[in-house]
Amino acid sequence: MSTTTSMLTAEDLEFLSRPLHGFLTVTGGPQPPQPRPVWFEATADGTIHFFTLRDSPKMRRLHQDPRASLVVAAPAGERERWVSVTGRTAVATDGAYDLVSRLAARYWNLDDRAADFDAMLAEDQVRVVLHPEAVRRFAF
Repeated sequence: MSTTTSMLTAEDLEFLSRPLHGFLTVTGGPQPPQPRPVWFEATADGTIHFFTLRDSPKMRRLHQDPRASLVVAAPAGERERWVSVTGRTAVATDGAYDLVSRLAARYWNLDDRAADFDAMLAEDQVRVVLHPEAVRRFAF
């Protein structure tokens, strides 16, 4: 069943706490929009955080128009379920490297990916916060 609200529910937050990839779409890009996979963190205050390079194409587009959407789906083999969050983004001036560290530990075995992790920390990362305006979900 599909439902829509203006905020994430406790069930959404539980689902989004798993190491799943989100597919981020920003406005102002090529037509049609081209979603990109991202690591993300859903927080208790109901916002979604992700990081990106300060000079990435998505940052240039978000500076032009801060609207974005993130879609997260359950992997194959599980019952069908997805959550879609749309809203406006804001670039945070702090916390990017803490977020990189938390998410790298969530998505990777850092013993195997230490060099990749160090490379990410050496780049100019920013933290982006997605403030939900509409949250759609489906579970079957």
